[in-house]
This record gives sequence, structure tokens and C-alpha cells, in this order.
Amino acid sequence: MRPDFVTEQNTPTLWKLAQSGVFFRNNHSVYPSATIVNGTAIVTGNYPNHDGILANHVYRADVNGRKSIDVENVEVVRKGDELSAGKYVGVPTIAELLHARGDRTAIAAAKTVGLLFDRHADPRLGQDIFAGESVSFEMASSLLKLLGPFPPATQAADRDVWTTKALTDFLWKDAIPVFSLLWLSEPDDTEHKTAPGAPPALAAIKSSDENLARVLAALDKRNARSTTDLFVVSDHGFSTIAREIELPKILKAAGFDAVTEFTDPPKQGQIMLAGNGGTVLFYVVGHDEEITRRLVEFLQQTDFAGVILTREPMEGTFTLAQAKIDNEHASDVVMSFRWTEDKNPFGASGMIDADWQRAAGKGTHATLSRFDMHNTLVTAGPDFASSLTSEVPSGNVDVAPTILSILGIKPPSGMDGRILSEAMKNGRIPKSETQTIEASRKLPGGRWRQRLTTSRVGSTIYLDEGNGKLEP
Repeated sequence: MRPDFVTEQNTPTLWKLAQSGVFFRNNHSVYPSATIVNGTAIVTGNYPNHDGILANHVYRADVNGRKSIDVENVEVVRKGDELSAGKYVGVPTIAELLHARGDRTAIAAAKTVGLLFDRHADPRLGQDIFAGESVSFEMASSLLKLLGPFPPATQAADRDVWTTKALTDFLWKDAIPVFSLLWLSEPDDTEHKTAPGAPPALAAIKSSDENLARVLAALDKRNARSTTDLFVVSDHGFSTIAREIELPKILKAAGFDAVTEFTDPPKQGQIMLAGNGGTVLFYVVGHDEEITRRLVEFLQQTDFAGVILTREPMEGTFTLAQAKIDNEHASDVVMSFRWTEDKNPFGASGMIDADWQRAAGKGTHATLSRFDMHNTLVTAGPDFASSLTSEVPSGNVDVAPTILSILGIKPPSGMDGRILSEAMKNGRIPKSETQTIEASRKLPGGRWRQRLTTSRVGSTIYLDEGNGKLEP
């Protein structure tokens, strides 16, 4: 959900809430600007290098030695926890911190990302539903009787309605717990199938707004509106695909042994590709330095690379650490596709090249485009200022520390996000600064240049945008 689509016409309920509460005009996703990455950042207050979720699709040889994995897959999550002594997500979530204090929570997610919000659920304290499922057989049976079967994947809007009612009519039936989280799948699902601004995408946005109205009505019915703080936040923005880049074919034609699945045991210097829409992760078997150098030099001479990041410092790149995506499982190279401010046929700005999984004209995200990296955040409630539009840089990593502060829990030390003090009643506006860094490299065809713009408030850093190209 892009913030520029929050209008009185598109989202009347959210628009009204934003007018009475706080609308953050400069909110940021974490990079890669993708669902599972940002869902985890929202509930942990940490960047991927600390929470461990580096992309939606990654290669983990210890989990699956043949191909990339979906990081929210139930079997993957269980295997990851087995291998890491319960640290698949490397830091505690909001729900886990509240359970440690003995507080109850409720989580209803229309997508499987919900599993990562409270994967060690204690049914006495945490009632969780993700993609129509529950770890409790008794709860699943009761839900089926109340709401019927979970709608099929082709009916995203119906899944969202089902999940919203699961929260308001089932999980909130007896009492509203101290913390609740509702995760909807729209407009992401429809924007992937169409494009930002397309009539079906606008209808999907409206459907999510109607689910917000259902939540507010449920709070009003229980006389809880005046005592409830609300956060309406999206995981990322969205762009339209200008070109579909078939990297496996392109790299093979250039002489690289690049695959999306190993058919034989991996060999030194082979490259495993993990596509994430607007970003691709490259895993070089054996961390072969010569192959990695050749790969980076090749990408710098293409017409589709935007920003290139590397595990080890290399000429003309930024490091993974500068994008907060470095840890022991990180890839050797990460590439964000190039983007422009051009408009799609529906008048929505933001065109990107993207990987081989979706066709040109469709919508996707995960780049360092400003249209992917800036997302929606609105807050309202007794602890927040009224009728405030904040220009201060903020981000998804700030949601968890702010919620924990409201609930009287001191955020764990080392949390990357900050408390959104400027939005609180009688809050002060903090100082912020913005800077742009550049990296370049002289090549036979010209000079490769890339840039990355970041904002800082205190010790919290936000990635604004980044791009690059080969100049003659």
C-alpha cells in the first residue's frame, strides 16, 4: 500500500483516521522492500541483519541444498528453528515479549507471514491464525463452524474479510487482549496481478479500507475505541514492471554457471539465484572471489542494474552492511533493479525492471526505488497527537519500540527502531538529517555510478532510495 493512494476517495475510513490522528508522510520500508522482510521488521523493531530474515526467498544450504526457500513456509521455519536453537528469527517479537510478561495477544493473518509473528505460540496467551490455519485443532474447528472454510488463494479479498472476522468475531469474542495484529493480503495480491492504480487494484485498496471499518466498528461496539491505540501500516510500496529480465539465461549466455536449482551437487564457482521481484540474491558456491568479481563487473555493465551490494567491499559497490542485510547466511552479491519515475498506463509513477517471475506491465516491488521504499503509516488513539502530519523520517522498524513503550515494556537493548516520540501527545520533533553516498568504477564501456540516499533520526537509519547506471 503506497501512501500516495491514501485519499478520501480510495480509502475513506483510513483517510478519516489519518485526519484525526497522525499521518507519517516520510515512512520507510526496510530493504529488500518485500513482505516477509518487513513483516518481521514491524514486529521486532530490527533490520534484517539482526532479525535474520534477509529476503522473501533465500538460499540456505542447511535447510534445502537444491534451491531457494520461501522463508515463511511452515516446514522451513520449523527446520530453521531446529538448526538455530529456536533463533530462526534472531530477536523476540512483540507477542513474545508480551507473553513473557503474562499478557494475552491475538494475531490474525491472511498470509503465512503471520507464523513469524508468534511461531512459539502458547495457546494460553497467544491465539494465532495464519492463512486460515491455527496450531490449535480446537480453535480451527470452532473457526470453521463460525466462518466456514478459508477461501481459496484466488480470492484474496474474501480471505481478508474472513481473517478480519476471525479477529473481531472470534478472537475478540470474550475480551480484547492487550495487543492484536491483523494482516491483510490486499492490495498486494491484486497489484501483483494488475498494476498500481489499475481499477482492480483500487478496488482491492477499497476492500482493505472496508476491513479497517469493520475493526473500528468492533472496537466501538465494545466501547474500546477511546482506550485503543491503532497503527495502520503497510509492509512496502509498489511499482510497475517495465521489463522482465531473465537473468538465468542472460548469465548463462555470458559464461556463468548460474542456476535456480542444483540438479547435481554444487560445484565451486556456481551461482545460485534467488529472485525476489525487484531484487536478486546471488550465492557463489565456495564464495569464489574471482567469480564474484566477474559477476559484479558484468552486472555493472548491464542496463538493468540499479544498486549492487556485496558481502566484501568491492570497487563500485556498497556493502551488505550498509543496507542492513549482512549476516552469516547472507548472499555474496545482491542487486536491486534499476527504476525510473515514469508512469504506468494508469498514471501511477514508478517503473522498474524485475526478475523472471512476472511479466512486464504487472506490479511488483523489493527494489530501492522510492516508490517501493516509502509506505503507509497512520496512528491514532489516546496516546497520539491529533490531526498531525509528520514529515520526520520514520520506518517500519519504529512500530515495535513504540508499541512496547505504550504498553510499558522497555524495548530490548540494541533494537534498531526508535520510539515515535514526535507523534505522541506533547511529543517533541527530533532532529533528522539526510545524506547521499556514491560508489563508482571505471569500466571499458564507461563509468559505473551508483548512489544510496539515507535519512537518520538519532541512531536509527532509514534507506530512502538508491539507483545506478553505466555512464559513457
